[in-house]
Amino acid sequence: MPERGERGFTLMELMISITLVAAIATGMLMAMRGGLLSLNRIQTRLEENRQALGIQRILTLQLEGAMPVKTNCSGQNSPFAFRGTGAALQMVSTFSISEGTRGYPHIVEYQVVPDAGGTVKLMVYERLYTGPASTAVFCGDGLTIQGSPQFLMAAGRLAYCRFSYHQIDPDSRFRSGVWVPAWGSPDLPSAVRIEMAPAAPDATRLPVLSVTAMLPTNRSIEDPPYEDAPP
Repeated sequence: MPERGERGFTLMELMISITLVAAIATGMLMAMRGGLLSLNRIQTRLEENRQALGIQRILTLQLEGAMPVKTNCSGQNSPFAFRGTGAALQMVSTFSISEGTRGYPHIVEYQVVPDAGGTVKLMVYERLYTGPASTAVFCGDGLTIQGSPQFLMAAGRLAYCRFSYHQIDPDSRFRSGVWVPAWGSPDLPSAVRIEMAPAAPDATRLPVLSVTAMLPTNRSIEDPPYEDAPP
């Protein structure tokens, strides 16, 4: 009676099969690793872009929330709590970093300070405004940044960062004006501009955006004080 044939794999066939499976698994793992790295880079870039847009929104809301608050300073050219130069700005705003528009007004300070590699950065400081007595920082000559434990680095590694202020020409019925590098007029400016540019532009990332914000106030130093109408 003939013997039945035995079926199976030879040792060589088994080694070839294991090698092919290992090569396919390695290729799949490399593809998955590349996809995860690409996803991580995309998420990081999106987060940086969201942060840049968020900073621009914070600066805009703070500037637009500037209040025509008067100080107790005597002999000042302007009685309003607003001072600005090309590298610093002090004001009282209804918008704060921690509380948004829901909390109390804050004294906000912007300052351009040196950064690494000969660049500059924009710092934002805040502290609570508790009334005219808390505006002593606006008194005296010059502008001195007090700082506070609550701060935000709005932008870093900038080639430049400078402030300018729009001064309305009343003779043209407020239809024209000029941008000035410092603010020392008795009234408030109609707008504030923060010009910024990165020191090393990157085409793959959203660049630092300049901010121009209108100050929604038409309060003048010559306006009469507010009084309730008689009944």
